[in-house]
Amino acid sequence: MGTGTKYKARPMDEDGFIHYTDEEHQVWHELITRQEKLIKGRACPEYFEGLDKINLPKDRIPQLEEVSSVLRKETGWEVAWVPALINFDKFFALLADKKFPCATFIRTREEMDYLQEPDVFHEIFGHCAMLTNPYFAEFTSAYGKLGYAASKEDRVFLARLYWFTVEFGLINTAEGQRIYGGGILSSIGETPHSLENPDVIRKPFDPIDILRTPYRIDIMQPQYFVIDDFKQLFDLAKSDVMSMVKEAKRLGLHKPLYPPKEEKMAS
Repeated sequence: MGTGTKYKARPMDEDGFIHYTDEEHQVWHELITRQEKLIKGRACPEYFEGLDKINLPKDRIPQLEEVSSVLRKETGWEVAWVPALINFDKFFALLADKKFPCATFIRTREEMDYLQEPDVFHEIFGHCAMLTNPYFAEFTSAYGKLGYAASKEDRVFLARLYWFTVEFGLINTAEGQRIYGGGILSSIGETPHSLENPDVIRKPFDPIDILRTPYRIDIMQPQYFVIDDFKQLFDLAKSDVMSMVKEAKRLGLHKPLYPPKEEKMAS
């Protein structure tokens, strides 16, 4: 959700099929092969259940309809083709309509380990398995409705809620803390960092606390929030989130746990 990217989504043909190159399929293969090994013992059980259901191919990039057909059956969701970047109005409207936006490009080899823009690997591997979970799916669509109706100022606060749940959320399980956020699950660096870095702060889930917490998209996260179960997100979706936004605005933002982003010098 920005305006500048070097990537461009692959278009669909008249039959809804997206044509990728052999090199792009190979990049997918390498990404999914290494990441599936990395998330063992780190991703939450619900994610693995969803991954089994969507049954992603290893040797090629899946077509969106392959994933959508499973999501529709499980929770009524589907994957929606979008260009590389979309505005917030479109983003929230899609989520509200149970359509998860997916830009159909895949990262280059030069950016295998880190990519700022969400590519097809991040969207499909990172996010779509969790959308088979009814509680998580309901929270995500309710979030879209909230965001679509919110003011520009309130959307800035709501973005933090999405960031610390859908993108970078952790959950308590009987085996310890595990990952459910797609931004972590699709990242080779963030996956071990989120659970094993002793300097990272992992706080109990508190919506108002989250709404007051600044973040940066271009660094390893210094802090995560941990839910106890997915019903916690479902219950939040049914509560008065906008009153929480109002309270967070009244209390003000927490001090960032990271240094300010360096400004580029004008030449």
